[in-house]
Amino acid sequence: MNIAGGSNSMNELVFEIAQEADGGYTAEALGESIFTQADSWEELKANVREAVQAFYFDSVAPTSIRLHLIRDEVLAVA
Repeated sequence: MNIAGGSNSMNELVFEIAQEADGGYTAEALGESIFTQADSWEELKANVREAVQAFYFDSVAPTSIRLHLIRDEVLAVA
């Protein structure tokens, strides 16, 4: 598995996904300057695909995209 970075072709591009306090999502590619956001998970997937296609418009795009969801949760200690 190749992860984003460099100018050679890659098989997979990994996005780190964070859920915002308002319920929306942000996505940032690891190793590339690609960033997008959305209000729902389905919208985020569409936005990520569109952003990747735009970023690689003149070069070979990765064959797959991995969305890695980061979730922080704070628990109160009784």
